[in-house]
Amino acid sequence: MSIITLTTDFGHKDYFVSVIKAALIQEAPEAMIVDISHEISPFNHTETAYILRNAYKSFPKGTVHIVGVDSELSSENNHIAIFFDGHYFVGANNGVFALIIEEMKYEKLVEINIHNTLLTTFPVLDVFVKVAGHLSRNGSMDVIGKPLQKLKEIVDVKPVVNDSGTQIIGSVIYIDNFGNVVTNIKKASFLEIQKTRPFKIFAQSVTFDHIFDSFAAAINFSMPKDKREEDGKKIAIWNAAGHLELAIYKSNPKDGNARSLFGLEFRTPVTIFFE
Repeated sequence: MSIITLTTDFGHKDYFVSVIKAALIQEAPEAMIVDISHEISPFNHTETAYILRNAYKSFPKGTVHIVGVDSELSSENNHIAIFFDGHYFVGANNGVFALIIEEMKYEKLVEINIHNTLLTTFPVLDVFVKVAGHLSRNGSMDVIGKPLQKLKEIVDVKPVVNDSGTQIIGSVIYIDNFGNVVTNIKKASFLEIQKTRPFKIFAQSVTFDHIFDSFAAAINFSMPKDKREEDGKKIAIWNAAGHLELAIYKSNPKDGNARSLFGLEFRTPVTIFFE
């Protein structure tokens, strides 16, 4: 059984997701359709890449991933199919796939050229579904596109390290359902630069001088519950994806979360200084 996943910024208020699924049922009746997310912030390439990069690896090899974010066809936004790490990806060449792949290599890349046989103003429905169905049946990529040499890249979302190695300037790339704030600073590069030095993290008016490996590690469970610093505690952790995350322990919308209490939004700078 083949698998086709969907990642879009369409939300659930409109009919878009339902008609895409209906078309997939007809195009690839044997395939299992899995939603990764439909709550991507509109046209947000960085957020799309973060979610998909950390989700696709959990699926079996041969899975087809449809990406419906900023997907309108234009002279600057062509449609592509890419085979990478044993998975197929179908979407627009808008920089998302370069962010997912990062320094790794893809095996095959084609520019989709079946548009002249379709009348469409909704490419995810009319084009991507056709391509995904074809690929889910082990169809050749050469049938749906012509070879393309290069992916479009987005280069302004990586952390910057100063020449003396005493400072990392990153930024917020994602805010999760709990209001926790994910940055583009990764644990491996942080440790390489830190070299055991003390540090301070600055994000707007809030600071941190320790990064925990989990939410539970931030709480001293040996203390009686009524004496712990627990609910509402501000913490920095390395999340499951290996990114620096700023959070409020067990936050809730009523009392505030890291996003609202720290005043952090997408692309807000987060700086680490080493002593």
